[in-house]
Amino acid sequence: MIERDELAAWLRLLETPKLGRESARRLLSSFGSPQAAVDASVQARREVVGDAAATALATPPPGLGSMIDATLAWLGDADSDTGASRRAVVTLGDPTYPAWLLDIADPPLLLYAQGMIELLTADAIAIVGSRNPTPQGEQNARAFAKNLSNANWVVVSGLALGIDGAAHEGALEGGAGTIAVVGTGLDRVYPKCHRELAHRIARDGLMLSEYALGTPPLAAHFPLRNRLIAGMTRGTLVVEAALQSGSLITARLASEAGREVFAIPGSIHSPQSRGCHALIRQGAKLVESAEDVLEELQPIASAGRRPTVEPSQAPSADPLLDAMGHDLVSLEALVARTGWPSHELNIRLLDLELSGQVARRPGQLFQRITIV
Repeated sequence: MIERDELAAWLRLLETPKLGRESARRLLSSFGSPQAAVDASVQARREVVGDAAATALATPPPGLGSMIDATLAWLGDADSDTGASRRAVVTLGDPTYPAWLLDIADPPLLLYAQGMIELLTADAIAIVGSRNPTPQGEQNARAFAKNLSNANWVVVSGLALGIDGAAHEGALEGGAGTIAVVGTGLDRVYPKCHRELAHRIARDGLMLSEYALGTPPLAAHFPLRNRLIAGMTRGTLVVEAALQSGSLITARLASEAGREVFAIPGSIHSPQSRGCHALIRQGAKLVESAEDVLEELQPIASAGRRPTVEPSQAPSADPLLDAMGHDLVSLEALVARTGWPSHELNIRLLDLELSGQVARRPGQLFQRITIV
């Protein structure tokens, strides 16, 4: 379980008002860790994020102590009936952090997880769609999810009404399980009518959020949640969607991340089919069965997994690798640690990238890797 001091530094970095995700990422990139960013002088932070954000971090956010206590209590709750014994805070650089999320423009720095944590590193596909589906659409979502789950693909969705709920239900009937990415803290369930479903997912699948405990369902959080659904999966299947639909946002984010997009066609007279038809016109793959999806996904899965981060089992003989440690690190931090000029470091880092020992992460960060 994460230690109190480490958790406190992460929460201070992420929950300080006026800081924001982008500034938090830039501070992490420049200083190498949340604690180093908190401990740095206001002047040093000001050079990275400007005066307002640098000054804001100098003062702990209101209620930080209570937030830390609540999170540690939540992590320590061992109620096996709800899956609470399998709770974790997963930070960027943790071996269980979803590797595919590192490819998106705005990867979350911290995730709250409850349930089968191992699903974070499994092959996954997103299934999304309308909150007001037709009976056929709901049936399709459940059937596709069950068949894909039985083919060892974890189904990821957003726990919303309609297609999302049907996809989770179908995946729980299959063998691989499901991940619900939500826009609230994991101590809340939204919509409330999915409380029982959320408890089942916490027991037999995984509940996941980037939002602190106690966070209510705010409208701005759900489009942000969609980037995680698209980012942590190999592809996104849209079952039914109107032209003005959050599901189309998820599909667009998946396409921008280089992932596959699938759409099920429907009646030309149904408003719930128009979003899928628009996606197909834009290049999404028309699918009529789970087998159509698997034909596209299986070669991707067979090509192997993305590199995942693991600690080395023995000391490194390379001084640069030793200087990097096992956390995300910026070029500026490596210059400070090694004393080498940046142009020499860039050349050496490129050599290590080509040899598979270092990966370049979003935000101009670097990280030691082990291929598994």
